[in-house]
Formats: sequence, C-alpha cells, structure tokens
Amino acid sequence: MILALGDSLTAGFGVKEEESYPSLLQLKIATAGFPHKVINAGVSGDTTAGGVRRIRWLMKHEPEIVILALGANDGLRGFSAAEIRRNLELMIGVCRKNNVRVLLAGMKALPNYGEDYMREFETVFYELAKKHNLDFLPFLLEGVAGEREHTQPDGLHPVASGYRIVSDLVWQRLEPMLRQAAAGNKQ
Repeated sequence: MILALGDSLTAGFGVKEEESYPSLLQLKIATAGFPHKVINAGVSGDTTAGGVRRIRWLMKHEPEIVILALGANDGLRGFSAAEIRRNLELMIGVCRKNNVRVLLAGMKALPNYGEDYMREFETVFYELAKKHNLDFLPFLLEGVAGEREHTQPDGLHPVASGYRIVSDLVWQRLEPMLRQAAAGNKQ
C-alpha cells in the first residue's frame, strides 16, 4: 500500500480523478508488475498542520510507503519555516514509528514573501530529507509550475499533461523504493 498524502496537487484539483498523479502512479505500478495499491489522501487546501491531524488516522491503511507532499499551502499563507519543519517532522516520526518509508516531495514558495522566505521554505525539505535519510524529490512540480501549457490558469495546479510530468517525477523516486522493498521481501 502506498499512501499519497498531500493537498490539492495530490487530490487532483481541476482534473478528472484518473488524471491525478496518484491515479497515474497506480497505472505505472501495475504496468511494472508491483502489487501495490495507491491511496489518494490528498485534500484540497490542506497544510502541514492538517497532515499532522490526519496522519495517525491514515496509518490504518498500513502503508509501506507514504509520499509526503505537503507544504505548498503553508508557503502560500506565509507560515513560518519552523512551523512547517515541525509539522513535517511530526509526520515523518509517525511514519517511522509505523515502519513506513517516506518519499518526501519538496515544494517551492512563491516570491511574494521575499527571497529570504523562499530560501528558508525550500531549505526545510532538503534538511529534513538529509536529517532523516529520506527518499527525496526536490520539487513536486518541476517542469510544471508556471508552464502555461501544463497548468491551469492559476499557473500552479497542473492540467492532465502536467500531472503526467508529476507522475513521471514521482515514479523516478518511487520505483527504486518498490524494487528495494521487493528484493527485501525475497530474502
């Protein structure tokens, strides 16, 4: 079981359910012959604090891997880097206590809060990935955000073509995790 924990970017805001990146990942997983099911735990508007409130309940699905893709809404609202770090670290801790591997998806802040905030915000994800030795995707929307042909009019939320790019990015990090897990199960 793979749990995609996130906000509207995970939920698939503005596209059909089958066009969201968790749905596209499910197809890649099946095509590659892995037995895993992807649960889309994306909630539009969610923040890292919302993720903290939901993570323990979501463990009932007994995931092997959590794709942790929260923080974009925190950045849009200008939440402090310390608060974002604390919330992400709490979720990582819950995953670790439940023997769940984490694929952390980094986010970027918009420039409206200034260069210092942008740098502090992005650094949170890098530092947590390094500190906790996590599988890491530096930016969930790499090649999508701000690209008119891949985003809705807001320039942030992907359209179907953007979600195909996002699913490819996530798959590049997820597939080795699945292969490693499969190899470990054979021993």
